[in-house]
Amino acid sequence: MRAITALLAKTIHALGGVIATLIMGTAIMSHAVAADIPAIYNSSCAACHDSGALNAPKKGDKVAWDTLKQKKGMPVLLNSVKSGMIQMPAGGLCEDCNDDSYRKLIEYMSK
Repeated sequence: MRAITALLAKTIHALGGVIATLIMGTAIMSHAVAADIPAIYNSSCAACHDSGALNAPKKGDKVAWDTLKQKKGMPVLLNSVKSGMIQMPAGGLCEDCNDDSYRKLIEYMSK
């Protein structure tokens, strides 16, 4: 019984280390994603939002973005990005983005 208890304790200890590593890695990745919004924009959003392709609101068109934010609200805009639209794939081509990143991208494009 002692051997089983010792083995179980070692396993739990090892799993705790793995879980802590995963949590820290996720936190670091989330921070890295959020910290480099211009680079994310260039790799994930610029193809359509620079030119207005497929009727995408252009980066820097403050009036268009302000109208969208007032008409739909940020929660609806975030949901549209995450679930996709007819002309935009789900996630807007950003596989690593979270709600905070999407919100920052929308704010970045609306300036």
